[in-house]
Amino acid sequence: MTVLLSEPAPAAGPTAAGPRRPRRDLGVQALIIASIVLVTIGAVVPLVAVLATAFGSDALPRYAEFFTSSVDLTILRNTLVLGFLVGVCGTALGFLFAFVQARLDVPGKKILHVIALMPIVSPPFAVATATVVLYGRRGVISNGLFGIEYDIYGLDGLVFVLSLSLFPVAYLGLLGMLRGLDPALEEAAMNMGATRWQILRTVILPLLAPGLVAPFLLLFVEAIADLANPLVLGGDYTVLASRAYLAVTGEYDTTSAAVYCVILLVPSLAMYFGQRWWLNRKVRTTITGRPSGSVHLVTGWARWPIYGLALLAAAVIVSLYGTVIVGAVTRVFGVDNTFTLDYLKEVVLGVGSEAVLDTLTFAAIATPVAAFFGLVVAWLVVRHLHRTAWLLDLGGTLGVAVPGTVLGIGFVLAYRPDRYIGDFQVFPSLVGGGAIAGGAFAIVLAYVVRSVPAGQRTAVGALTQLHPYIEQASTDLGASPLRTFRWVTLPLIRPALLTGLSYSFARSMTSVSTIVLLVTPETKIITSQVLSAASTGRYGVAFAYCTVLTALVLVAFALIRLVVGAGVSLQRTVTSERQKR
Repeated sequence: MTVLLSEPAPAAGPTAAGPRRPRRDLGVQALIIASIVLVTIGAVVPLVAVLATAFGSDALPRYAEFFTSSVDLTILRNTLVLGFLVGVCGTALGFLFAFVQARLDVPGKKILHVIALMPIVSPPFAVATATVVLYGRRGVISNGLFGIEYDIYGLDGLVFVLSLSLFPVAYLGLLGMLRGLDPALEEAAMNMGATRWQILRTVILPLLAPGLVAPFLLLFVEAIADLANPLVLGGDYTVLASRAYLAVTGEYDTTSAAVYCVILLVPSLAMYFGQRWWLNRKVRTTITGRPSGSVHLVTGWARWPIYGLALLAAAVIVSLYGTVIVGAVTRVFGVDNTFTLDYLKEVVLGVGSEAVLDTLTFAAIATPVAAFFGLVVAWLVVRHLHRTAWLLDLGGTLGVAVPGTVLGIGFVLAYRPDRYIGDFQVFPSLVGGGAIAGGAFAIVLAYVVRSVPAGQRTAVGALTQLHPYIEQASTDLGASPLRTFRWVTLPLIRPALLTGLSYSFARSMTSVSTIVLLVTPETKIITSQVLSAASTGRYGVAFAYCTVLTALVLVAFALIRLVVGAGVSLQRTVTSERQKR
């Protein structure tokens, strides 16, 4: 029998009935200290610097000006409207693709799945640049095919671009939840005469409520914190992230930038913690042990309109990324389609090679560090810390809870070379004559802090499913906690390591909002070069950078999977031993 439960979620952390915790040794203490130092210098100090500047005596009158200025209030409204629309549209698009994959009997599902994942491995403004070329005032499709001089700049263009760029987050989560639902619930509803629409409305959607709310909140935060797309496509539609960026780069007014960051931080943190509260408030589960029914795919005529919508969205995605690839090897896509390799040569062999090499170097350094600390923080929170576990857990997730623009401005405010305590310069010049905020160290640190939360959250989920007695058996036999983690825990949570490494590398290669203020002439980054090329109308160069970057990310994914996936898992070992017997 299947029973639907809705009850308060258990408290985070280890249960009282669990095994006795191992004594904390020097290795564990060293990892705790290292994690605290990373979180402090990478997230807490920049955030405190923003808050200190935003609530200083010089900044307080700026709040009165903000909330009495019609221009500033319009910027705030623009930001909230953009976040809401992207949250709704991106979540709806993710649900559409997930529903087609899990519930429709249609061909081409594997191709649709690959298309849905394309935005994950591309720069955040690749879609924006291709959208201008295809659907702008002189766009190949809007003007070339239909003769329409459509102004893509503004709210509609931003919602379109951000929804297509961010919907894979919603798609992956909803796909897993749809496939995890017990089909017996739907079978019971069908046996009672419910239609497919009634099953969707009264059975599937209520069970997917956490899966719908979580991506909406995440997409809301990502949309209001995004910087690259508003700079490329915003036009006269100004949002808080771009306004804070312009306050630093154009007006050299760090006080106003800090005020904008604090105002941007309020809805971001509210949505982030609202998401966590929602997910922890109730647990919805089906008590079956194993699924007791079989999924009845939709086979009637009603599947084709839904499938058609998914195909239309997929065609748009393919056209955008096809434009990126074709635009990299044509002189002026849509105007002069002569084949050329000049743009790729400029990126790979010319002036762009330095940016490619620097970005690869920084990402290669940051990726293993971020993946390692993501696993370590999760391990410490779940297995070794008691009352202070929530503090380290919160500190580790600040990299994603705090908008990238806020974090980047925090680095500038906290680690600038004129930061003194008395006559002591707090952060001396480190790289190429620039301060820590304008050097390689700051960029790598920003990459690490922004990438740690993905591996951390994945590892927390994996560790909570791993019974502590498995590790306790190792420590009872005399192994140290670190040795147990290396030889017992880590192989069992290898998928979390794979996720952390893959996400960290992709995030590092495609990040822009956090590091755009940290680059110097001595440290060139691909994403800042793409932003510069797109802003000046050099779309061929921008497309070439995007193509090279996407290729590098895909190659790195294959290498990471090859390395991390090597070896024999526990399940294979057990299976092989049984076969030998």
